[in-house]
Amino acid sequence: MDARNQLFAYKRPYDLDHTADLFVSAMKQNINLHRAKCPDYDKILAERGYQTDCLKTEQDLKFIPPIPTMFYKAHTLSSVPDQKMVIKSTTSGTKGTPTKVGLDLPTCYYGALMLLRILSYYKLFSVVPTNYIILGYQPSKHNKMGAVKTAYGATFLAPALHREYALKDTGSSYRLNIEGIKAQLLRYQRLKLPVRFIGFPAYLSFLIQTLRENNIKLKLNPHSKILLGGGWKQFLSEEVDKEALYQMVEETLGIEARNVKEFFAVVESNVLFCDCKHHHFHVPIYARVIIRDPRTMEPVPNGTPGLLNLISPLVSSMPLGSIITDDIAVLYDGKQCGCGMEAPYFEILGRVGMKEIKTCAAGAGEVLQGERR
Repeated sequence: MDARNQLFAYKRPYDLDHTADLFVSAMKQNINLHRAKCPDYDKILAERGYQTDCLKTEQDLKFIPPIPTMFYKAHTLSSVPDQKMVIKSTTSGTKGTPTKVGLDLPTCYYGALMLLRILSYYKLFSVVPTNYIILGYQPSKHNKMGAVKTAYGATFLAPALHREYALKDTGSSYRLNIEGIKAQLLRYQRLKLPVRFIGFPAYLSFLIQTLRENNIKLKLNPHSKILLGGGWKQFLSEEVDKEALYQMVEETLGIEARNVKEFFAVVESNVLFCDCKHHHFHVPIYARVIIRDPRTMEPVPNGTPGLLNLISPLVSSMPLGSIITDDIAVLYDGKQCGCGMEAPYFEILGRVGMKEIKTCAAGAGEVLQGERR
């Protein structure tokens, strides 16, 4: 059994102390695999004088040359033939330059193990039939965005009776479906079965504001949940404090704050981060996080903001072992959280101000902005 297999088969998803050596071994194997299968990646490492022999402990992970996600928008790095990419996703919509990511079968298998461990840890699986409000795009043949696939995939955590989408497919574009969502929410309340909301926190905030403007106050099934991801993106100026947002959720939808979960992931990494009861993203055993100075790219001490560097041996189809995102984040010691987990955690503070960066939420955001004018 190789190191990646052992790491992703490990049953305790936040036991970093007992999997440190395994993680390092898995990273070494991952880098060597991509050097052998992807000549361009080998050239990148060679130009930086990097040799995997220097990777012996977790402290050595910082020396792995990180590749900015922006690089993948203009360059394709693959370690397997295109026909072996069983899942293909992009990071943005119709505007901007998307990053195309393909995953082979082994990556999908280990990714499924990771999801099973993390989602089970937070008790997000259920056998009770559930209705869904998707605060995002309806799946469509003309939409390849990873966020769309992720949101749809989340509807399989509990048997789906019905799915209603905030952005309905017209065949060539999308239209806002606020009236449809309002009607379905009233129907879901009468059915008295659990309801799950999935999508961006900004869209949840806009929905609650609309319900309030229409004097709609719901009391949904107490087992209902809200699963958020993607951050506020270009709606940062309208961002609502988490505690204030969760209070509005309780008052308008009747869903307690403890049933609100937020996730963080990027298509280029595919590792899932889920918030704890104090709403912090703790690092699971499948990844390590380094915060780097935007000017020097050197690691900064805990508590200091910088660029988010995600490291993981998950993906074997593309060299994505160490990537630099456009997120500004800060890393903390796990014991500072107080939730009982000792794994370090990070907070996302914002994004770097590069106009050419378009995210998976940009197109949907423009639809919403148009409707809200």
